[in-house]
Amino acid sequence: MRSFALAGALVAGLGTAGTVGTAAAATEAAVKPAVVGATAAPNWGTCSAATLAGVPADQVKYYSCARYRVPIDHDNAALGTIDIALLKRAARTPDKRVGSLFLNPGGPGGSGLRMPISGQYYFQPQVLDRFDLVGFDPRGVGQSNPLRCFTTQEDADEVFSAQIAVPLSRAQISGTLASYRDYGQFCKNNAGSLLNHMSTKDVVRDLDTLRAAVGDQKLTFVGFSYGTLIGSTYTSMFPKQSRAIVIDGNVDPALRTSDGVQYDRERAQGFELSLDGFLKRCDQAGAKCAFSDGDPRAKFDELREHLRKQPITIPGGGTVDINQFTGGVSSVLYSPSAFPGLAEDLQALYTALHPAGAQAQALQAKPLKALTPGKQGLADQNPDSPYTSDDSYFAVNCSDKPFRIKQEQVPGIAAQWERESPTFGRYQAFADTAGCPVWPAKKPDVYRGPWRAKTDVPVVVVGNYYDPATQYKFAQRMAQELGNARLLSVDAFGHCILGDALGVDKAVADYLTDLKVPANGQVFQPNVQPFETAAQG
Repeated sequence: MRSFALAGALVAGLGTAGTVGTAAAATEAAVKPAVVGATAAPNWGTCSAATLAGVPADQVKYYSCARYRVPIDHDNAALGTIDIALLKRAARTPDKRVGSLFLNPGGPGGSGLRMPISGQYYFQPQVLDRFDLVGFDPRGVGQSNPLRCFTTQEDADEVFSAQIAVPLSRAQISGTLASYRDYGQFCKNNAGSLLNHMSTKDVVRDLDTLRAAVGDQKLTFVGFSYGTLIGSTYTSMFPKQSRAIVIDGNVDPALRTSDGVQYDRERAQGFELSLDGFLKRCDQAGAKCAFSDGDPRAKFDELREHLRKQPITIPGGGTVDINQFTGGVSSVLYSPSAFPGLAEDLQALYTALHPAGAQAQALQAKPLKALTPGKQGLADQNPDSPYTSDDSYFAVNCSDKPFRIKQEQVPGIAAQWERESPTFGRYQAFADTAGCPVWPAKKPDVYRGPWRAKTDVPVVVVGNYYDPATQYKFAQRMAQELGNARLLSVDAFGHCILGDALGVDKAVADYLTDLKVPANGQVFQPNVQPFETAAQG
């Protein structure tokens, strides 16, 4: 039902972080919240059929759309403006309406425009009754002036086809690094002035303008994955304009904005923790997990090491190489409902290496379910559509996350990370860590703290124990770094949990509607555990 994101986390040197935070504090004093009444209201009108695709006819009446103009640079009107695309799902009981609830799915680069259409999948009915759900594409994303580095799909295909997810040979490594340099050059040539104004701080200033435009004195917001950086940046910049903020699948904001290398290193470690949890749970599940016969951990490691040397061919299932294997496993760790299919694929690969009798033939004849081709799990947003000329992912991350390295250091970094994170270390190193040192944005305006602003009501921070993309300790750090927060922990796999853990959903609904603050230290269970079909506890 949900397509959410990945997010990363890195910690910077304390000295650097402290210095930046002090400078930022002085800078932020000059940032004024948008004033309700002084900001023009959106001109809500009908939505296109494409925007409302899938909405039942009797529900269309609840939806309206608008475009809202904001400056490219909130401190320099001379640079011009862009339009932010908005979709509103009106509260079902207008007489009990609390206000607007803004939503962000993560990414960075995830389109949030249609999120209100899926609101019933992650919110309790009382939330839909009492809030206008407002989805928007952040600047540079989707229908909000998409940031484009390429003028033709052919150019994009040529650049991206040269990027190897897990480059092992010298030629693969040098080719991948060169493709990131080419990518940066295309962006420098084609992306325009928006390239230098894609930071999370820019998005937050847009969001505060939108908050005032819809007539809310304070912001109510739910953000997933990278959206947790939007939420935490907002509460830090505009604490007195923060009404109720829920952030699910959390980044470590201090680390992410102070040391991109360490953040991505810990991001790889988070995927390893999730993978290890998957393999242990598979072992415990017995016959419910197709990969449980024998030692799943040893079998998985054998597959990975074999694939580093050569692909595996499965009759009826195609060929799997190390890139497809790593990307596919990474992607599946987001969604525990896909674990059984991944287990079947892993067993099929293992049986291809160790064929034995009729069972082997039966397994080999089945097409793969989870390990599909493609470079998946790289972005914070788990993609479910092909490239569509939107380069906002790197535009945001390479603005927010400082990488104080030269690109030629990446092969050594990859080798180090691979020793501690054997499945995902190299994969993570050849993502942002390889691309951002040659990204062409110049001096973006980034919020790097301080984070301990005092909101009137605690921020609700939600974290899964086995979240691959934003590991649980990031949620712990988020709650510690913010000035006023409550941490809700979930003994769950997958990336983000709202809509999949009834206890959390009810606590969040009471918090959003009535500002009932949940008790700290609670641990919740998901509705369904991996390899199970019935609701658990």
